[in-house]
Amino acid sequence: ILHFLPARSVLVLKLISVAIDGPVGAGKSTIARTAAERLNYIYCDTGALYRAVGLYCHRNGVDMNDPSAIAGNINADIRLVDGVQRIFLNGEDVSDEIRLPEISMAASAVSAVPAVRSALLGLQREIAEKNSVIMDGRDIGTVVLPNADVKIFLTAKPEIRAKRRYGELIAKGKDVTFEEVLNDLNQRDYNDSHRAAAPLRQAADAVLADTSELDFGQSVDLVCGLIKERL
Repeated sequence: ILHFLPARSVLVLKLISVAIDGPVGAGKSTIARTAAERLNYIYCDTGALYRAVGLYCHRNGVDMNDPSAIAGNINADIRLVDGVQRIFLNGEDVSDEIRLPEISMAASAVSAVPAVRSALLGLQREIAEKNSVIMDGRDIGTVVLPNADVKIFLTAKPEIRAKRRYGELIAKGKDVTFEEVLNDLNQRDYNDSHRAAAPLRQAADAVLADTSELDFGQSVDLVCGLIKERL
């Protein structure tokens, strides 16, 4: 969006922020990343930051109910490597390891700790202040970017989300069953929506996007269409 400043006749490019929230397995990361590439925005996967903290706790046997233990000795950040977003934990690239099933539950646990959310909030907002960004997570439109230009709540039926996640894990050679994936997904849905700190919910001004009946390409088209429509 371009705005003219009459007094100086200077063309100014306005930064755009898009918040995409939704439950686990809704395809937020892949859809948001592809939409960002298509629209030439920066993509920020905030859930990956929580996964990095969860990985640290999992590796070190940290009590996830002890905020002081979680906050100590953890430095999680996002870097672009050859144009691709990578997640680093204390200087180590953990982008692949944080996607393991056991880290999903750890991420859900640490994301309920207010001290963790507070520590990562500044980093997320800083990214949006400096770039036109598509940011996805659980509380982007409600907490992280409450004034986002566009808010989308992306979801799909639990069975559909579990089927998609199961296919991804099998493709990576993981030894899991569909029932395990579905149970894990349902538990995370409950945890995310019932936690005291920034629970998962649709922002009042967010548009609902249900991709249950859509394939990946159609889902990306839907999100890009919603963004363009609201801008």
